[in-house]
Amino acid sequence: MHTPTVPEHVWLDPDVRSALASLDFGRASRLIRLRGGLRQEDMAQITGLSQAFLSMLEKGSRRLTNIDKIIEFLSGLGVPAQLVALPLPHAPGPTVQEPAVQFVGDADPSLPWTAARMVAALDTAVGGSAMDRRRFLTASGVALTAFVNAWDTAEAEPLGRAAEGSRLANDLLDGLQRTTDSLRTMDASDGSGTLTALGDRHLQFLKYLAEETSYDEATGRQLAAIIADTATQVGWFVFDSGDRDRPLSYLFAALRAAKASQDIRLGAGALSYIAIHAYSTGAPHHAVTAAQRARDKIRKLGMPALEAMLLTRQARGHAKLGERQAALAALGRAADLCAQGRSEHDPHWLYWINEGEIHGQTGSCFLDLGDPSSAVASFTKARKALNPADHRTRGLFLSRAATAHIEEGDVEAGCAAAHEALDLASKLQSARLDNHIVSMIDQLGSVGHSPYAQDVLERRAAMLATGS
Repeated sequence: MHTPTVPEHVWLDPDVRSALASLDFGRASRLIRLRGGLRQEDMAQITGLSQAFLSMLEKGSRRLTNIDKIIEFLSGLGVPAQLVALPLPHAPGPTVQEPAVQFVGDADPSLPWTAARMVAALDTAVGGSAMDRRRFLTASGVALTAFVNAWDTAEAEPLGRAAEGSRLANDLLDGLQRTTDSLRTMDASDGSGTLTALGDRHLQFLKYLAEETSYDEATGRQLAAIIADTATQVGWFVFDSGDRDRPLSYLFAALRAAKASQDIRLGAGALSYIAIHAYSTGAPHHAVTAAQRARDKIRKLGMPALEAMLLTRQARGHAKLGERQAALAALGRAADLCAQGRSEHDPHWLYWINEGEIHGQTGSCFLDLGDPSSAVASFTKARKALNPADHRTRGLFLSRAATAHIEEGDVEAGCAAAHEALDLASKLQSARLDNHIVSMIDQLGSVGHSPYAQDVLERRAAMLATGS
């Protein structure tokens, strides 16, 4: 099912215009829904607000007062700026004013989706100062929503460069793609560690090639594809190393490069990591939006593995929002698609999606939904089906399994899983896994009287003392 939209005729309705002018958002929501033939589920999907909240908003028992949420609500619906006295972003066009929301640098989705802007976005990610990277984003989630929408709808210029530099060789590009693939494999087995610095250097060289060499359109698209893949990976390395501010600058650059490459799969990949960032940093509705928009673009292209992965990201967002039915529906569809196996159209970089990943994400959703018993069952299945070489994912799921066991009341099983998670944490360099370990240890503190828990806590203290 495609992302729903509000029909244009709704904005001509005098009652809708009156409700918006008076900022009566409950009445406006109800009228827009009825005039547009939409369900509350549709309204929730396109605004980022939960269906339960929208129901209370329309009944008058809740109010919409947070300015960021108001702007997200209105911009998600696509309300014309002239109907409300608030700053809303717009797609560029000859009859539309400049957006009142101030986007900074290459986060502005109205900027042309050109090779030059792709390079500028890369420069922000890998060459700018810490202040430049933070200024890259606006304070509200409007920038993210507008940028994702622009990636979906904007046209990219053809990539071809008649520079004085040497001709870009296909053999070199093949080698550069292998480098990106090697960094991805190292990350899965050993954690991000020092990979951010290596990835930054790789991106800087790719940026140099984009600026200083000559290439035809086909070669330029191949270069842009490698840039998109690499920028996505480095954004992930930055996030896994514990930095919550910088990843989006890489992922926005990846979306621009994906657009230039004309490979929708790479854009979907970047959006999948934007979804992880969103549900991990308190914005799960953005995770749902990003994953759904990516699925809309690839749904009919015969990529069951890619859509299954996106569905797990969407499910995590639903679970964080407390939307159990939506989360389980997404996970069920992901399992069905995963069972179909990979197709020839699925991207090569998505080698890690398998039954174990689906079960592990299902367990994570159940944990977020407050259902530790179901979480334990799913994590048990994940453990049997995961790729043995994917150490970090195994460690993450084990730490969550330990927490689920403790919440369920099975201290012995929880501590057994905790020891296995500590085994892996001692070998990996991943701030994200370390944060999961800290949460797991905090949970064990509630049953610290148990000898099993004491054993784990003492081991953790010894690891911290020795720096292992």
